[in-house]
Amino acid sequence: MATLVPPPSKRQRREALERSQIQQDVTPPTIEAGSFKARFVDNDGNQLAEIIEVPLADATEKNVSLLLNTLLGRERDEFTPYRFRIHIPNSDIVIDNYPTPSEFLAVLRKHGIENPFETTITLAAEPQAVFKVQAVTRMSNKIPGHGEAILAAQFSPKTSSLLATGSGDNTARIWNTDSGTPKYTLKGHSGWVLALAWSPDGQNLATGSMDKTVRIWDESGQAVGRPFNGHSKWITSIAWQPFHLWCDDTPKLASASKDATIRIWIVNTGRTEHVLSGHKGSVSCVRWGGTDLIYSASQDKTIKVWNAVDGTLKHTLASHAHWVNHLALSTDFVLRTAFYDHTKNVPATTEEKRAKAKERFEKAAKQQGSVVERIISASDDFTMYLWDPAQGTKPLARLLGHQKQVNHVSFSPDGNLIASAGWDNHIKIWGRDGKFLTTLRAHRLLCSGSRDTTLKVWDMRTFKLSVDLPGHEDEVYALDWSLDGRLVGSGGKDKAVRLWRN
Repeated sequence: MATLVPPPSKRQRREALERSQIQQDVTPPTIEAGSFKARFVDNDGNQLAEIIEVPLADATEKNVSLLLNTLLGRERDEFTPYRFRIHIPNSDIVIDNYPTPSEFLAVLRKHGIENPFETTITLAAEPQAVFKVQAVTRMSNKIPGHGEAILAAQFSPKTSSLLATGSGDNTARIWNTDSGTPKYTLKGHSGWVLALAWSPDGQNLATGSMDKTVRIWDESGQAVGRPFNGHSKWITSIAWQPFHLWCDDTPKLASASKDATIRIWIVNTGRTEHVLSGHKGSVSCVRWGGTDLIYSASQDKTIKVWNAVDGTLKHTLASHAHWVNHLALSTDFVLRTAFYDHTKNVPATTEEKRAKAKERFEKAAKQQGSVVERIISASDDFTMYLWDPAQGTKPLARLLGHQKQVNHVSFSPDGNLIASAGWDNHIKIWGRDGKFLTTLRAHRLLCSGSRDTTLKVWDMRTFKLSVDLPGHEDEVYALDWSLDGRLVGSGGKDKAVRLWRN
């Protein structure tokens, strides 16, 4: 027998009648007539073009970007998309998020510019893409090999032809993504491989395991030296020292552990240089910044900032109310890629490589003439915090919106967007200042993997789903987008590596 829907109550009928009698406002917002003078500068404050008058009604970020490209004399197919930040005259205030034409005047007046029509507005232009990243649309390879679930994956910074994965079968593997075949099996660990990281020069791979050791491998799959012993519990996270900070070709490595410590290792000798102790719980994530600071997140609810040179504690950032699960740096992309970039021009000497890596870092981190490296932390308290440790221990912003624990966070390669993933099955996008932008539901481009066995590719211009990629047979635990934007590698509970291309 079918269940009958009960008739609406008197209150529901009354509310429906009231809604039907209200005329919905569909008129577009009014934009005040007039124009303003725009002065375009780059990140270093150098003027890019002549001062020009911009009609307020047409002053969308896209239109202003087209205008700047025209002023720079570029052909249509050479146009570069720009993001603009507004510098308020006679102050240090910078508006990170470009307003819509209807909001433009209100935003300026809010910051003390009473008559914008008689004021020259400085717009700092940041190019949004120097190479084209295409949405991956198909699975090109399914590569079996691991005997258990794949727990970590990362592409080499040198080439997208090499993908490394770590697994619950106690091995790491290096895969040839061009041929879609296994290349090397890295055997030696006696426990699950939980963490791995390529060195920024692409010469070595570090792996961390439940067997409490860190191992180093070269790109041909051979073990380099002996295992790094010292931790009393399993390894949770690994971070290489940025390339521009290497001295005498002697890289260093930081490893975080369940034993509540971080160890700094001299890679060439396997010797422990410093043990960073101070956390009262498992260290879940470690990052090594370009200013030679080490950032660690812990289940003791804190983030600690360490001086990598002498191993001393600089700051403790304590605002979270529960475990801190993950950290990301605004400079992660340039630190991971060092001297490799879209030009494919690799310097010949070590000094030139170091100089190029430093130049790329400073260009990415520079704001208003000074190097600013921000970190974002994700927690089980459903929140994230944005920090600038150089300014002190007070967070710049608290990011609210997730309804469950936040387990992963990441900056876009240019540092202008933040993506967060939580157990509420949502991905949220935030501006560089922590302002909420949108929520990506259903479980430039962003790729996400989920326990629903799919990958999803999102268009960051429209914040809409671009491609849905079924293909895994079980939960997806790890994925990475190659640094040249050509392909995505993913792995999970079904034990097989999958490669995705356009």
